[in-house]
Amino acid sequence: MQIKTRATRPIDGQKPGTSGLRKTTEVFSQPDFLQNYVQSMFNVVEPAGKTYVIGGDGRYFNDVAIAKMLRMAAANGVKKVIVGRGGLLSTPAASHLIRKYETDGGFILSASHNPGGPKGDFGLKYNIPNGGPAPEAITNAIYEQTKTLTEYHIAQDDAPAITEEGRFALGDMEIEVIDPVADYAALMETLIDFDAIRDLISRGFTLRFDAMHAITGPYAAEILERRLGAPHGSVVNRRPSPDFGGGHPDPNPVWAKDLVDHLMDPDGPDFGAASDGDGDRNMIMGRGIYVTPSDSLAVIAANAHLAPGYAGGIAGIARSMPTSGASDRVAAKLGVEAHQTPTGWKFFGTLLDAGRATICGEESAGTGSNHVREKDGLWAVLMWLNIIAARKQSVQEIMDDHWADYGRTYYSRHDYEAVDSDVANTLMDDLRDRLETLPGKSFAGLTVTHAQDFDYTDPVDGSRATAQGIILNFEGGARAVLRLSGTGTQGATIRLYLENHEDPSGNLAQDPQKALERVARAADQIAELEKCTGRDAPDVIT
Repeated sequence: MQIKTRATRPIDGQKPGTSGLRKTTEVFSQPDFLQNYVQSMFNVVEPAGKTYVIGGDGRYFNDVAIAKMLRMAAANGVKKVIVGRGGLLSTPAASHLIRKYETDGGFILSASHNPGGPKGDFGLKYNIPNGGPAPEAITNAIYEQTKTLTEYHIAQDDAPAITEEGRFALGDMEIEVIDPVADYAALMETLIDFDAIRDLISRGFTLRFDAMHAITGPYAAEILERRLGAPHGSVVNRRPSPDFGGGHPDPNPVWAKDLVDHLMDPDGPDFGAASDGDGDRNMIMGRGIYVTPSDSLAVIAANAHLAPGYAGGIAGIARSMPTSGASDRVAAKLGVEAHQTPTGWKFFGTLLDAGRATICGEESAGTGSNHVREKDGLWAVLMWLNIIAARKQSVQEIMDDHWADYGRTYYSRHDYEAVDSDVANTLMDDLRDRLETLPGKSFAGLTVTHAQDFDYTDPVDGSRATAQGIILNFEGGARAVLRLSGTGTQGATIRLYLENHEDPSGNLAQDPQKALERVARAADQIAELEKCTGRDAPDVIT
């Protein structure tokens, strides 16, 4: 094998966000853009003699990028690469492989829930040996490398085809192509009561899983249909597509409207779910009801003991700061730790590794546990099916019982998308400058009790993360959070998170947007969202 060292120069804009580097596919396809970033990662992780997992969600450019990465891995002295057949791996499946085979980490190619295709988005991130996303110390070091890079190394030989399982060689590097689904499905059988779900389905329980033309299709078809007995066709949009069928693979009521329509039909399925581009997010529905991600986290945590993998109880619950406090009330009742972290699954890793959390969740439809170090959409779906089978109740009945025990935390997220970056940053900076002046003042009839820019100190390793989002607390327990999203590629997305808690004795049957109307007005008056963005309403409400 001949190795070519090619001269290059730094390329602007290669700073990783909350989950790796995401850019448009056009940007990632530019000469040397991918190679520069991959070499910067290799310079930090020092890959000689090591073993890695590589896979992605199958979006456009996935195959081209993996072929180049294999050539660069061989040129940088990697001993072995484990890659999913066809270059496919869901993000949670990749995390599981890193952990199961005790590799030195992995490289996941995905832009998660962002659209794909030539005009869509692409992404790449490094996961550390525990299976989780690299912490900021590593991503910051990678970014520093991108600013000074002068060369990269690549094998001149072509990478072998990875369309069939088997062992191949590229120079001295071994490439093992594996079934992308088998190991993950086997793991689920150790955690979830498959027998109970099979019995549930055999008695006429119906479900619909929308894979959104993304990576979870093959996983869901194998588990839900072939192993659990759901009728063929229960998994729809199952074939991964480079452009996700021209859709937006984000599992929420806006982009998964077809699923919502089916579940809101009086004759619809008993249960519905969807997952995103790389399989780490989920949406849960029952006939006639949408379950918010914050409520889903709380219900899974409260009922985790019903699944074999968690029969001994859980050690703690961790949630991202914008996620509602519903799971905190579950933790208090269970007598376990409750943690509030910044947005980004990497912040859960130390808590999971230290045994201080078992169940984790983010408001952006991410839920998971200590079985991997990524959120896991299909796992959350299987946990819900396990809970339904064990409790012998519908989704609506489970939610009604939960709210009767814990009260209901009304919750919603309002997204202002593709806002000019300078406008968005100025809005946030101006709000930060006024935080100290807000307590005691009233807006839309709500009085601010506390206002802060959220800083976080990891209770395990002491690492710090600052300026993670602005929290506005109001009398009566209502809360609003504002932050800029770190997952977009066009301009900036301003996210406004709203919550208002009703005790069990309160009104538990309100329309969520009505219950949150005053909180939304108060937040807009404080931050001047409509004035600064020039919009009279959010682009997306979930």
